[in-house]
Amino acid sequence: MSKNPKEAARKIGTLNEKALHAALKKWYARPGDRLEVLVDGFLVDIVRGRLLVEIQTRNFSAIKRKLKSLAARHRVRLVYPIAREKWIVRMAGDGEEQLGRRKSPKRGSVEQVFEELVSIPALLAHPDFSVEVLFIQEEEVRRYDPHRGWRRHHWMTEERRLLDVVGQRLFETPADMAGLIPPALAEPFTTAELAESMDKPRWLAQQMAYCLRYMGAVQQVGKRRNAILYVRAAA
Repeated sequence: MSKNPKEAARKIGTLNEKALHAALKKWYARPGDRLEVLVDGFLVDIVRGRLLVEIQTRNFSAIKRKLKSLAARHRVRLVYPIAREKWIVRMAGDGEEQLGRRKSPKRGSVEQVFEELVSIPALLAHPDFSVEVLFIQEEEVRRYDPHRGWRRHHWMTEERRLLDVVGQRLFETPADMAGLIPPALAEPFTTAELAESMDKPRWLAQQMAYCLRYMGAVQQVGKRRNAILYVRAAA
């Protein structure tokens, strides 16, 4: 192993890197950026001047401590991909033979970011923290394993591959996130009404309301029967 701790950490980071993460880092990087840099004891994907960029394809809870610690001293941007379009690739058990490729009927939407933000709901209120959603086209490679994944009939997700980045949206303040509430939604509103106005499931609207409340973008103002009522926070 390298005697240089920074070089050793960089090598470990790239060895454990998944295909989608590596491709997004390459796409996002600009000339002059530094990649895989140790900052305050944490390995950061991209350093762009004073801005630290961390790419996370899922599970924000896994880097919760890292983000909070870095945001206390630096400008931090968390980049998260959402698949607008996805193709499912099925591979045989040997991982060599492709058995099929089909397009998934599901289309990702920006509101999906709240599924992960529930792990760090108040962090966007920090003035030096931002979230950028990348809308992507991807392949999800699944391999047949007779010993695992019985709920998916033994098809295990092996990796995700980036095909293209088709859009992006930056959220720098709680007000930016509150902009995802449909303007026509009357106040006060419940999560059921929020879900209906967005044409999204109730559970996702509940996650959205939870995050927006913790970042100070909406406020609770009482109840209607058993449903909590919300209003947009004053600017």
